Parts: sequence; C-alpha cells; structure tokens
Amino acid sequence: MIGRHSGWSRVLLVLMIVGSLMMMASGTAFAQAALTAEAAEKLSSEAWTQVGAGLAIGLGGIGPGIGIGIAVSKAMEAIGRNPDATGQIQTNMIVGVAFAEAIAIYALVVAILIKFV
Repeated sequence: MIGRHSGWSRVLLVLMIVGSLMMMASGTAFAQAALTAEAAEKLSSEAWTQVGAGLAIGLGGIGPGIGIGIAVSKAMEAIGRNPDATGQIQTNMIVGVAFAEAIAIYALVVAILIKFV
C-alpha cells in the first residue's frame, strides 16, 4: 500500500501512522492521580490567572506595536519627501512613540499585578 504513494503523500501517511500509535500509547503515560475538589479549584484559579496575565500583556502590546509601526513608517516617508524637516519630524515621532510605548508599559504592569497579586 505504501508503494503506490509517492512524495509528500508517503510522508503524510507515515506521520499519520506514527501519530496514531503515539496517541494510543500516551493514555497511560500521562495518567495522574485524581485531584480533590479543593486542589482542582485552586489549580483552576491559578490557570485562569495565568491566562488573564497572558491576555493582558498580549492584547496590550498589539495596539502600541501597530501604532508605533505606522508612526515610524509615516515619519520615514515624510523625511524622504522633505529631508530638511528631519529634526522636527523626528522629535514629534519620538514623542508619539513614547506615548504609545507608555500604554504597553501599563499593560505590562497590569499583567504583573494579575500574576503576582
């Protein structure tokens, strides 16, 4: 059966067979003792704390990252069109980037507070 397949289909077939065998054997490898209700609740709250901290810093970094990218891009275009105004454009760009970066720092502080408090 494997002889009729060629190239990537043969590789995928082998990977599917190996993956199936690993999934069948992993049931006993990852078995663990049953948790008490109190331990499960504590584990659940710790897990949600980690998820919350990750979301806070992840989503809090997306906006400033996009904003800084757009600001620097437009500043470089403006400098390319009018090189004599480089000083004024660069100063205004740095102020705008600092404000956008402050939002990312606030998100970092919130993530740290969620994680450790």
